[in-house]
Amino acid sequence: MNFKYNISYNDLEDDSSLKNASSIAIDGEFSGLNPLTDKLHLLQICDGSNFVHFIKFDGEYDAPKLKKVLENSSIKKIFHFGRADLGFIKKHLNINVKNIYDTKIASKICRKFTSSHGLKDLSRDLININLSKEHQTSDWGKKEYSDDQIKYAANDVLHLHKIKEELDKILIRENKVELAEKCFQFLETRTDLDLCGLGDIFEH
Repeated sequence: MNFKYNISYNDLEDDSSLKNASSIAIDGEFSGLNPLTDKLHLLQICDGSNFVHFIKFDGEYDAPKLKKVLENSSIKKIFHFGRADLGFIKKHLNINVKNIYDTKIASKICRKFTSSHGLKDLSRDLININLSKEHQTSDWGKKEYSDDQIKYAANDVLHLHKIKEELDKILIRENKVELAEKCFQFLETRTDLDLCGLGDIFEH
């Protein structure tokens, strides 16, 4: 898929069109997997078009324009495994994301015929796109990104709207829409539990 993009630093640009979007797809790249000890380096955001907004963080975590968009409950925020991204966004940017949809959770609820719920799996199974995850472990803290890193990061958000559309059809067919929505709403609490250092409190 051909796409266009821009890179801003530490916050959205003033003229960002995202504030008028009805839904946006979001993904993040980090220095590690623990928001309590690791850094947030990059957020990718797409409104369903072929344009991706990259926000690169250089250690400054103050993004009032981004905060306004992500806390706007009128804008649907589409994640894949949002639990990871939400932890970094809340810890480093003090943003409480509102109106969340998570494609991994949706898939686990309505696609019980498979144990494969990764983004690569959903892209292949639902929209017939094969994604490369080669650069999943790249150094996202580097000053300049390679073309391959840009392409990898963009692909993490460019297809989420279409994946959501296909998952919604299955959720409706399986009568699981309400259950999925309750799980999406719980993600804010799940994020708080993670940031408090608590594991799965529902375990025996």
